[in-house]
Amino acid sequence: MTWLNYLADPDAVFVADTSVLISLNATGRTADVFGGLPCQFVVPENVSAELENGRRNGYRDADVLEELCLDGNVRCVGLGTAALEVYESLVDGSTLRTLDDGEAATIGCAVELSGVALIDERKARLLCSENYPELMVVSTAGLLLCDPVKRILGESGQAAALLDALQKARMRVPNELLSAVCSVIGPDAAMRCTSLSRSRIATLQPK
Repeated sequence: MTWLNYLADPDAVFVADTSVLISLNATGRTADVFGGLPCQFVVPENVSAELENGRRNGYRDADVLEELCLDGNVRCVGLGTAALEVYESLVDGSTLRTLDDGEAATIGCAVELSGVALIDERKARLLCSENYPELMVVSTAGLLLCDPVKRILGESGQAAALLDALQKARMRVPNELLSAVCSVIGPDAAMRCTSLSRSRIATLQPK
């Protein structure tokens, strides 16, 4: 069973990290995506706190999260015993083997709820694959590229959402998804996105 099957399962839980919410919020379509899919979306309280800290710099992501919760599209959850054990293992130790608060809480929560972790950071994704190989991890780009979300947003809406996430939030794109992203938004638009590697994009274009 892949994570795509979980999108259609009302009992399945996707746990979103801070950067994922910021990238989705940049599209202006978070409510459409979360509300249009049968699965559940949750946000750890640690992630909510990180978004709250962004208010000082004028960011509205905490406000968007509040609206999503009020509309029933997202639930904020605390960490239970199992999640705390995972969380503590990921925030204590050497810098190379530890993550920030939101990422660690997202992974801990996903493990505890047998859910899917929505994470963009490469280091966090790598540690997940090493420490929790059975945990499914999906990036913002992966979510926006999938067919169920494409059906919700429409073809042009999907392209616009990807471009907004890239340009406004500097969304990270895993290397294995770069070709798909470029195909949707077009190579010229991709070259204008400073968060993408121009040298990698160049290798994808016909010679």
